[in-house]
Amino acid sequence: MPALRYVVVDVFTDTPLQGNQLAVFTDARSIDSVTMQALAKETNFSETTFVLPAEAGGTARVRIFNPDEEMSFAGHPVLGTAWVLAQPLQRGVVELETGVGIVPVEIDRDESGALAFGRMTQPVPSVQTVAEAEALFAVLGIAGSLLPVELYDNGAAHIVVTLASEAEVAALAPDPAAIARFDVTGVNCIAGAGAKWKNRMFWPHGEDPATGSAAGPIACHVARHGLGPWNDWIEITQGVEIGRRSTLFARADGAGGEIVRVLCGGRAVVVARGEFRI
Repeated sequence: MPALRYVVVDVFTDTPLQGNQLAVFTDARSIDSVTMQALAKETNFSETTFVLPAEAGGTARVRIFNPDEEMSFAGHPVLGTAWVLAQPLQRGVVELETGVGIVPVEIDRDESGALAFGRMTQPVPSVQTVAEAEALFAVLGIAGSLLPVELYDNGAAHIVVTLASEAEVAALAPDPAAIARFDVTGVNCIAGAGAKWKNRMFWPHGEDPATGSAAGPIACHVARHGLGPWNDWIEITQGVEIGRRSTLFARADGAGGEIVRVLCGGRAVVVARGEFRI
């Protein structure tokens, strides 16, 4: 009965028991796909990752599962997995092979050598208008969006809806089953201006505490429509309403409507280690 060792890390926070939970199985060579999915359902975190030997020139290959299915890309699992691997591997850059290619994560350290900040270069998303915007407004219980409602796909598909105030975002309470009908990774409802934004991400499992794969697209969205900066970082607060406060940083490089590079960063904290024997 082999021991399947894992690390639990809270991502997009430096405070234990905040941020977004992630289980990282650090050596998944003996775990088949069916068992990976079962373990992801057992942990019941929004995502669980499984680390495998590199196949395409990266540091390692990572497979990402939510409780229902495998995902090509997700932000907090990439950052959290890189955070777990960076210290034992003594690397300043961890290049993770994902379903959308290699995603590099640069890791900063403080004067003591402890991990201080990680930032990933995300895939540049495709952008399209959401045809069912009115139906989405009805599900969310809102009259409309300040900016066009658009879908960004960087390996995860995220709709972005912009409201006039953080209070309006905080008041939302959509039915997860209704959100599921839109067949996307998540519906992100944002409010803010300039470099400070609030997000709540709704998906079929309820609400996500911190969504790294959406943070980059949010930076792209507000820059493309003139409410946020190009070529500079924005700060996104998420998870407050569900007691998992998270802080994400994102940056869209480009100009006008052209996106040339997308970055997302934040901190993480390891909170537990254990093993499964199955």
